[in-house]
Amino acid sequence: MSSVAPHMRPLGSNPEQRIRRQILLELLQILDLLSMGVVFWVAVAAGSSLALKDADRAFGQIVHAWYLPIFLMFALVWHVSFRAVGLYHSHRLSTRSAHLRSVFKATSFGTLSLLILATVCRVELFSGRAVPIFWLGTTLAAATSRIVLRIVLGWFRRRGKNLNRVLIVGTNERAIEFAKSINDRPELGYRIAGFADDEWVGTAGLLATGHNMVASLATLRTFLRQNVIHEVAICLPIQSFYREMLEVAEICIEQGIVTRILADLFDTKLAIARTDHFAGCPVLTLGEAGIEGWSSVCKILFDRIVSAILILLLAPVYVMIALLIKLTSKGPVFFAQTRLGLNKHPFRVYKFRTMVVDAEQRRAGLEALNEVSGPVFKLKCDPRVTRVGRVLRKLSLDELPQLFNVLKGDMSLVGPRPLPLHDCEGFTTTWHLRRFSVRPGISCLWQINGRSKIGFEEWMAMDMKYIDQWSFWLDLKILVKTIPAVFKGEGAF
Repeated sequence: MSSVAPHMRPLGSNPEQRIRRQILLELLQILDLLSMGVVFWVAVAAGSSLALKDADRAFGQIVHAWYLPIFLMFALVWHVSFRAVGLYHSHRLSTRSAHLRSVFKATSFGTLSLLILATVCRVELFSGRAVPIFWLGTTLAAATSRIVLRIVLGWFRRRGKNLNRVLIVGTNERAIEFAKSINDRPELGYRIAGFADDEWVGTAGLLATGHNMVASLATLRTFLRQNVIHEVAICLPIQSFYREMLEVAEICIEQGIVTRILADLFDTKLAIARTDHFAGCPVLTLGEAGIEGWSSVCKILFDRIVSAILILLLAPVYVMIALLIKLTSKGPVFFAQTRLGLNKHPFRVYKFRTMVVDAEQRRAGLEALNEVSGPVFKLKCDPRVTRVGRVLRKLSLDELPQLFNVLKGDMSLVGPRPLPLHDCEGFTTTWHLRRFSVRPGISCLWQINGRSKIGFEEWMAMDMKYIDQWSFWLDLKILVKTIPAVFKGEGAF
């Protein structure tokens, strides 16, 4: 067992390390405020009637006796926005994309807050073109500073500077895999101090990897007292070692050492784990990645705005289709049916009517002719479809009224297609129900990849792929590909 002098304290509470971290955070906060001030000056100059060559006049307006205290309020709001999002917490373990998403949230929230404050205080300088210029400039500045900081810190950590020594408690396969993931990412600045566990049949497997057993569970307290350890990672099986995990956590807490417990305690494959507070109590939450938080807000706003615009632009098309349906067949123009949406909440979906009025009553006699697998029912030459309805279906024009469902919030532009209650009741595989964890959509991966040519299981697999890999760019990609898919009319029944 390698040790250092007993008087050395664990670096988790090392004053020098805390001071360096605090200085770095203070400098970062000052840099954010300075960059905000510079970008504000440039945005006002570029967005106002003043040209950039007259930027000194814009600066003179900003520091005017009336605007100076307001600008100081701007700086305070900006700082609070960045701190509220957590940009001044440690991001050592977060991914670069997650860090940049935090920057986007902070600058967006900060810009909106400044715009509200400017409106209330009647600051005409911060309006019009100045607002998007300011948002873009501050986002680029904050993102660039953090990317550079991550690169610089990663360079130092790879060379043995600013390291955290971590002790792994447990020697099972999960613990060894965790150690491998640490060694594969030296830019995080973690070095493995060793493993702590009692001897068992799997100990030989650990030693074969080149790692060392530095303590048993009984001698762990003494080892932590005598050695430099920043953090302890507990990788013991929770079912059989709950009491030991509790004891290890108490030992670490009493010595002021950061303690981490592997989040995949329950070995779930489809869910992510996160810490929450429920009624004031800390809990470990297992849930799908799905679409939540700011991503959900952005998706909803995009859906509402685009659907409203499309409804206005396509108003003549709505009228034309309505007239064609009314003049060629008896019955209402629209078809409404109850379907299941987000979290299996029922809602009424709207479509242009493409079938005869008594289509639902005639379905039972056609069940034996179903041409697709699974619980869904589709016929390529369905006798219930009207002449106009066949054209509308081929071009997916019958789906246009669902833009009102999107505007209401029952649906999204992109998402798993909403199925009739009869089809949903036929689900025999549990994982198919995951499609109800997001809002149903007008278009989806199934819609742009052959539609009814695709089997039911592959269709459901595409829905799961969409849920697991969702991003705003994936939605845009699907929407763009929907247009040629509609004109081709492939797989449309």
